[in-house]
Amino acid sequence: SGTKEEDNKYYTNGGRVLTVTSLGDSLERSIENSYAALSHINFDGMHYRKDIGQKGLDYISNGKMK
Repeated sequence: SGTKEEDNKYYTNGGRVLTVTSLGDSLERSIENSYAALSHINFDGMHYRKDIGQKGLDYISNGKMK
């Protein structure tokens, strides 16, 4: 989604969305892994959601979605 590879590095190339997915032995660990992967990504104008997995955590805690 709007990235290019050059000299074994990836760069933004006009795209607006980059998706990061991760796994873990729990939802909490998966969320931690997503933010750990995100910490290796940086570019001008970057912004990202800070509520990754929150709906799932709410459901586990309260038995319902918000």
